[in-house]
Amino acid sequence: MKTVFFDVDTQIDFMYPAGSFYVPGASALIRRIAALNHFAASQGMPLVSTMDAHSENDPEFRQFPHHCVVGTTGQLKPQITMLDKRITVPNVHVKLSLGDAQQILLEKQTIDCFTNVNITALLEQWNASRYIVYGVVTEICVRKALEGLLATGKEVVLVQDAVQSINGKASAEMVGEMQRHGLRLGTAAEVMSA
Repeated sequence: MKTVFFDVDTQIDFMYPAGSFYVPGASALIRRIAALNHFAASQGMPLVSTMDAHSENDPEFRQFPHHCVVGTTGQLKPQITMLDKRITVPNVHVKLSLGDAQQILLEKQTIDCFTNVNITALLEQWNASRYIVYGVVTEICVRKALEGLLATGKEVVLVQDAVQSINGKASAEMVGEMQRHGLRLGTAAEVMSA
């Protein structure tokens, strides 16, 4: 079964208490997320790591705190979650040449990774039958990734112990609704033992 892993927005500004938009509890997930990323590489499975790549005056900052500005430390991912062979895919049309890349850093300027103009071509290139999703924030950016992946008609698994919400009630309601549309739930241990 061709599987692609989606590591959503696990960037320093979100993952560490010193970050400008820290998601409470996210720092406890870093090692688990790193394990999932490295597991994907060890199995030869592609890993998409979505990344906010904002400008200083990004329109999103009218709704959310200032975060993940390009060129700042906060925009980076924790080093432990990075794979050796990686490429960055910006949100402009590019000729996709993945080569031996294990990790695709997919840049975006909104909460929805499907606004990156290259994502459809990426997914078509892999033609996966299953997507494994984890990261932050469950009811915001993870939600958008899940919606887009479920729309492909392929199997989508949310790794419940590798996501963090800000609003637990909204997150639980969203997950319940998506389960009615085919979302499957799993744990990191289950994913890495399959």
